[in-house]
Amino acid sequence: MQYLERQEEKRSQPSLVLEDARSIVLVALNYSVESGRPQPSHDPNSGVIARYARYDDYHDLFWDRLAQLLKSIQEIRPEAKGRVYCDTGPVTERDLAMRAGLGWIGKHTNLISRTLGNWFLIGSVFLDIDLDIDPPESQHCGTCTRCIPACPTGAITEPYHLDARRCIAYLTIELKGSIPVELRPLIGNRIFGCDDCLAVCPWNKFAVEASGNGLHLRNDLTNLDLIELLTIDNTEFKRRFAGSPILRAKRRGFLRNVCVALGNIGNLEAVEPLKALIATETEPLILEHAIWALERLNSM
Repeated sequence: MQYLERQEEKRSQPSLVLEDARSIVLVALNYSVESGRPQPSHDPNSGVIARYARYDDYHDLFWDRLAQLLKSIQEIRPEAKGRVYCDTGPVTERDLAMRAGLGWIGKHTNLISRTLGNWFLIGSVFLDIDLDIDPPESQHCGTCTRCIPACPTGAITEPYHLDARRCIAYLTIELKGSIPVELRPLIGNRIFGCDDCLAVCPWNKFAVEASGNGLHLRNDLTNLDLIELLTIDNTEFKRRFAGSPILRAKRRGFLRNVCVALGNIGNLEAVEPLKALIATETEPLILEHAIWALERLNSM
């Protein structure tokens, strides 16, 4: 996560992102799962994907929506220049969104909205014109601490403090190397991200379901057979997960996660498929975690 350090100066000075920046518009894109759609099963033999990643990758859609917003602003204020961002670039979108009144930073360190709960993405439009300022949202967590014990790896070390090195979202998506051995058993059958601290938040009961957000919910990503995933090669990985955020992990990272999940669920039917993978796989990262999973299953 060295990019955070590299971009620190820009994140603290909006004028380095957009020359003469004067205002930032923050918007939320709701991604709560719509009623009637398939939900993840409780079958431990299925790999769990974080809720946002069960849609097609949101970046292109969100960028287009933000670009349309910028164009609409420029129709009213033709002199305005701007830049748009969504989950990329040197932008502290969570903190800016809190200051803009979209929500407040919860004890799990994510933004919470009174109308969207935890299920939304944040985008921003940087402008070189002055706009009226919205007041920041006040804190509404109260004495609730449900999110802290909900974290499987204990990454939320205290209210408002997250050790990203222990967060399953980091371990299964951003981390490019080996998952620390002591954390592997805590990951369970999560193979791309984790929603546990978000899902237990009581504010979700007030969340408005996603409707007309333009995001395409991928039913094929709801319940993934872990053993079957062991057989996919790089070509099949790219074909199967085309347009999905899962591509970010690449095959090596994704199968690393699948192997860890298989080592955790205790299904001995995975023993022979793991042996077959070990006999043919050339990627060291996958091999390391497949061997770990096999040894763990053989010890059960």
